Amino acid sequence: MKNKAEQLKAFMKQRRLGMNDFIQKLATNSYPCKHSEVQSILNLNPPQEPELMNDNPSPPPSPSQQINLGPSSNPQAKPSDFNFLKVIGKGSFGKVLLARHKIDEKFYAVKVLQKKAILKKKEEKHIMSERNVLLKNVKHPFLVGLHYSFQTADKLYFVLDYINGGELFYHLQRERCFLEPRARFYTAEIASALGYLHSLNIVYRDLKPENILLDSQGHIVLTDFGLCKENIEPNGTTSTFCGTPEYLAPEVLHKQPYDRTVDWWCLGAVLYEMLYGLPPFYSRNTAEMYDNILNKPLQLKPNISNSARQLLEGLLQKDRTKRIGAKDDFMELKNHVFFSQMSWDDLNAKKLTPPFNPNVTGPSDLRHFDPEFTDEPVPSSIGQSPDSALITASTKESAEAFLGFSYAPSMDSYL
Repeated sequence: MKNKAEQLKAFMKQRRLGMNDFIQKLATNSYPCKHSEVQSILNLNPPQEPELMNDNPSPPPSPSQQINLGPSSNPQAKPSDFNFLKVIGKGSFGKVLLARHKIDEKFYAVKVLQKKAILKKKEEKHIMSERNVLLKNVKHPFLVGLHYSFQTADKLYFVLDYINGGELFYHLQRERCFLEPRARFYTAEIASALGYLHSLNIVYRDLKPENILLDSQGHIVLTDFGLCKENIEPNGTTSTFCGTPEYLAPEVLHKQPYDRTVDWWCLGAVLYEMLYGLPPFYSRNTAEMYDNILNKPLQLKPNISNSARQLLEGLLQKDRTKRIGAKDDFMELKNHVFFSQMSWDDLNAKKLTPPFNPNVTGPSDLRHFDPEFTDEPVPSSIGQSPDSALITASTKESAEAFLGFSYAPSMDSYL
């Protein structure tokens, strides 16, 4: 038990590191694992950030370059419309803040990204892809919704649903693992969300407990669409090396083309983690973990039902062509014996009572957010627009690179 507790503690700490930190550590340390596939991954040269690599790396932006993905439907929106109250999340390019609109007094999660950081790492295409996917989420109950987006000369703002039931990661960290009925409920809601994305020819690619939130009633809300790949037809593939180490599918590690089934592998890893407390092939030695994913047989302890065992074995099938979902995508999961008692219509209508209620008292209840975020002061620059007299040539270049980012939904999307 002591060894498992230490392993879990190390895992939690490691999970807070970014992918780049992993790669940097791998590049500067010697590991006993000499598997050829692992070595090819460790020898990324020059060092890159796989979690944020571009499918089509773009050249450095120039004043003439424009990413125009739609009309600037909300030119009136500005940072001073909001009172920014608390930091509730952080990422590679900025922060997520709890904000209250000064006029309608509603609470929102506002994701604020620094254009300069995005352009420096040539990530504008992924940011715009995230925006595109968010625009398509309005019709699904388990995907976070975008209300509108806007930009200043130096920042991008996503105005999102505010979800305050906590990350699945946070609850797993506190409870170690979940009972099977609770894990089944979450798995079904996640699968429904993934199936919807797949129906839009979108592959999610980064399913992990940190990207799975609980709302105030305890339903799943999938968030963070920065690694989504659009326009993947049912038999289509892509090949970018991206994701999070613990959840990388074998075909991604092999640097082979992969398809939608990469999301079902990740779902299997998340289900395994919910039932057992750690991802299926976890090792604090990342190179050894990669080798486990590629070569180690799946080992399941006998404390789960036969149907859970069958589902895990099917989702965590190393050969993607034999994986559950390879033939008929989400329909294969819906029809699996693990969900035989599940009413999918009631699930999607949120008529099923969640197995856990976060019991939040209201929008200002931040008990399920990590104090690492909420204790951080809100930067004063978040709510300000840069003085036009101080806008530099590089700032103008940033602004032009994100033309078309701003968005406000048409009225009929609310009907």
